[in-house]
Amino acid sequence: MAERSFAKEVQQLRIGAGEEFRGEGILALTKALLQCGVGYVGGYQGAPISHLMDVLADGEEILSELGVHFEASANEAAAGATLAASVHYPIRGAVAWKSTVGTNVASDALANLASGGVTGGALIVVGEDYGEGSSIMQERSHAFAMKSQMWLLDPRPNLESIVKAVEDGFELSEASNTPVMLQVRIRACHVHGRFIAKDNQRPKMSVAEALENPRRDSARVVLPPAAFAHEHEKVDKRWPAAVDFVRERKLNEHFGAPDSNGADGKVGIVLQGGMYNGVLRALQLLGLADVYGESRIPLYVLNVTYPLVDDEFLAFCAGKDAVLVVEEGQPNYLEQAFGAMLHNADSPTRLRGKDPFPKAGEYTGQVMLDGIRAFLRDHAAEVLSDQDRAPNRSQDAVPAEELAAAVPPRPPGFCTGCPERPIFAAMKLVEKELGEHHIAGDIGCHLFASLPPFNMGATTMGYGLGPASASAFNVPAAKRSISIIGDGGFWHNGLNSSIGGAVFNKSNGLVVVVDNNYTAATGGQDILSSRASNASRSTKHPIANAIRGMGVEWVRQIDRTYDVPKMRAAMTEALTTDTPGLKVIVASSECMLNRQRREKPQRAQAVKDGKRVVQPRFGVDEDVCTGDHACIRLSGCPSLSVKRLDDPLRDDPVAAIDESCVGCGNCGEVADAAVLCPSFYRADVVHNPNAVDRFLHRLRSRLIGALQGRRARGRLDFSGMTARAG
Repeated sequence: MAERSFAKEVQQLRIGAGEEFRGEGILALTKALLQCGVGYVGGYQGAPISHLMDVLADGEEILSELGVHFEASANEAAAGATLAASVHYPIRGAVAWKSTVGTNVASDALANLASGGVTGGALIVVGEDYGEGSSIMQERSHAFAMKSQMWLLDPRPNLESIVKAVEDGFELSEASNTPVMLQVRIRACHVHGRFIAKDNQRPKMSVAEALENPRRDSARVVLPPAAFAHEHEKVDKRWPAAVDFVRERKLNEHFGAPDSNGADGKVGIVLQGGMYNGVLRALQLLGLADVYGESRIPLYVLNVTYPLVDDEFLAFCAGKDAVLVVEEGQPNYLEQAFGAMLHNADSPTRLRGKDPFPKAGEYTGQVMLDGIRAFLRDHAAEVLSDQDRAPNRSQDAVPAEELAAAVPPRPPGFCTGCPERPIFAAMKLVEKELGEHHIAGDIGCHLFASLPPFNMGATTMGYGLGPASASAFNVPAAKRSISIIGDGGFWHNGLNSSIGGAVFNKSNGLVVVVDNNYTAATGGQDILSSRASNASRSTKHPIANAIRGMGVEWVRQIDRTYDVPKMRAAMTEALTTDTPGLKVIVASSECMLNRQRREKPQRAQAVKDGKRVVQPRFGVDEDVCTGDHACIRLSGCPSLSVKRLDDPLRDDPVAAIDESCVGCGNCGEVADAAVLCPSFYRADVVHNPNAVDRFLHRLRSRLIGALQGRRARGRLDFSGMTARAG
């Protein structure tokens, strides 16, 4: 089950021409696809684009009514290959994934697609994530677009611009026979707004019609000598066609006062479309723009960042002393290209970019403000206020060093009740007994184990490549390597690349497959091994069966990861057994957050209907807890904290469980496995108790009361004694 349902929101996809669409960027993008007559859509989930896949899944009925096929791809490579339907047929197709990691996986398919070219419009929607902190290396899509010569759109982050970019993308693709990449950042994906809708369009040719009327053009097959001809076609035909289209359709935009004769007309700013809101906000804070977007500084907004239009840029620079390029990330592709244009044209305009701005990192609001202010101080100081012009202007921001010293670090970690936490608690206990091991991680929630309190995991090389990244350690030694891979990564790439490769090379290592029942980290989407029924997808295919099918003989299935002693025993056996070959432990427990999302409304409804409902609650006996906090160090659950007692004889704070506890029982399991203390207890909260519950409650209360009274009577009582003066 997905973490959020868009069943209600997707009904907006049905609205027609002239009606106002209100909603989120992702939903608007989907509506734009339908308005453009898309024939098929595919993709793979990953932030910030995961919700697009959820919207498409929830709106599959609407897509089917229009004759649009939706494919939930096994990985990004499979999604990219889907665009082959647009090579020979005039069918518009779109795929989506997380960039840049998704583009890396899809690179083989995309390179072939870009070489042969397309007949129908082919749109690749990438969730651009530079600097946004969504668990990927800091790279940009720009280099791949240039390498394979695919056009790159970067629209302004508002709904109208996003919808127009989808329309322009398909038309640009068809005009130049080239696939187009449309990058949407987090802020574009989740921005809310409105636009005037158009009618949805059925595809001019459906995939069913293409299947019944096959076509073939050998000139588009990527084989010599056609591959050589493709390169010439790219340069001689497709590129000029794209540049002409961008220029004639005015896909790039101009704002501000280009004809001003004052100081504000002697400078200009060239920026990526996705940076528009940040630039405008900075200008507003400097008193150079208003809330309606009217800027005193001329702006050249690149909604198309590749290819660039030379004469557009040179015309913008004409008569200006200096131009600032706002380009987030490295390398500075735009700045280099524009610099070459100015040099070749012998233009006197000075180009600035990575000198007033940081050379790397996200352009946050403060960074944007500081960079633009520094540029204007150098080249148009007259337009700034006295305060902004002053070189000794006080800094509002607190230095990072001071913040680091005052604010404690808060590394990301497992959610409350996460079934992966006990896996690593068990592994920690195993390492205490057998010593440290080389642990290779994988993309997914389990990667958090590399951070405190577990500090386990040395590398992560890509989705599904955890075990493959430990393949060099397949040598005789006193210890075996341990690899971690999630169920999402297993089906994405891991079954063949990691498990199959390990079997073929007779690996003796241990692989732990963390099975959450769905791709938990990306939003809870169903996969092959999901145990829930899915009306439109085939599920309930056990991971253990697939592993045995690959030839692994030593396989252990553990269906409750919270059983720490059992997890510990299985890992110890895998690391010490004399059985040759790969060892695999499939550790299965449902993602607790998704389980809570599913069960909470059901439980609330049951209580409302008067049904008996039992909810477990865990706590810590303050009288028993010694305050050594070993349970916290071994668990790290966010619901485990400390509190101080009023007892003046006890200085150390004791462990405590707060209200965020979901009742998974991991804390108690860990305490038991580690032979810690018996301070944890479980209490069952019973809603709508029956007669038996009430009887047992009275019986327990009387028994506890009797025992408490007996203990009280056995104590010495000094309350009746009086002090005597000596």
